Amino acid sequence: MSIEDVTSSVLSKRASSALQMAPQKKASTSDLLVSHGRHFGRTVFALCNYPSLLTNGILRLEQMEDTPLEDFSAEERQEHHVFEWLLESHPSLLERLKNGSDEDILHVGELIGKGAAGARGNDTKTLKSAVLDWIVPQGEAIQPPLHRNSKIDRGFSHDLTGFLLCPVGLDWNDTQTQENLRSGELWVCGDQWPIFVYAHHTYDSEDPWNSLLRSCLLAYKHIFTSPSSVEKEPKATRSGNARLHGMNSVTAASIAYIATQVRFALSSSSVFSRTDTTTDSETFYHSLLDVLEDPDESKEVDELLTVVESVFPTSSAAKRRVSSQQCTIEDSSKTPCFETTSGLNIESS
Repeated sequence: MSIEDVTSSVLSKRASSALQMAPQKKASTSDLLVSHGRHFGRTVFALCNYPSLLTNGILRLEQMEDTPLEDFSAEERQEHHVFEWLLESHPSLLERLKNGSDEDILHVGELIGKGAAGARGNDTKTLKSAVLDWIVPQGEAIQPPLHRNSKIDRGFSHDLTGFLLCPVGLDWNDTQTQENLRSGELWVCGDQWPIFVYAHHTYDSEDPWNSLLRSCLLAYKHIFTSPSSVEKEPKATRSGNARLHGMNSVTAASIAYIATQVRFALSSSSVFSRTDTTTDSETFYHSLLDVLEDPDESKEVDELLTVVESVFPTSSAAKRRVSSQQCTIEDSSKTPCFETTSGLNIESS
């Protein structure tokens, strides 16, 4: 090959690559599993040991050839349902697990778990700052100020976050209650729901479903559409995580996940951990799932899903007329999503 040919070849390569986008890299199987784990953790089951889930699921499939699922314990049945949801959401996964070695199964579980943990970490990081913009009316400042990059002064140490985290049934305005919560004399378990899970921060003992989980809509929009969409009118197309994963409807588990993230953002804990007994996030998450997946509560759950689905402007739910008692994404600029009886008005921005 002559010098002229070499020069021409080099120039041709430069011309075709310098000012043009490089060919899109085909996603590897590992990348796809991690991505799948991110979405599965947010929308189906957040706090899970995925290698154990897959290993136990494959073994249980073999056992079920002779033993029906009904004969297994309640915990095993629930675990198997999560396993089945994972298989349904990833059609080629079952074949890979059946044909793979024990090491392959563990590796797949680790990749899915890596995705779920990564998504949870990203959401925790972004909500830590964002939640401070939603707990006071637009234009007002939190007093005393809260740090955006540190959570040491949140939780029961601060009047505002303490009020929002105060369990239903306790009166935050009572000085002794505040002192007991701050000192740890009153220990709050994860299944003691905080007042913030109710829109307008009002719990109706005669109708516990009244406004339940309507208060986390901005956070839901922040995670599943995009952070910037919280301050803008809904557009005709989806964006962000929902669009990336083809999500066009709301799952009950995704609502529980967002509520768990908001609760953690308001707390003083710095690291999200399943074993953190201070926030007891895992118990809180499971207690919400137990209610949201209870067949006896299906009517109320369907109503809640309809409200939250207003996050997705292309869904039919976004076009439905929602009752004036419900706080929706579409009317959040006019109707307070957060309101207290202590003189603090906490609106969406």
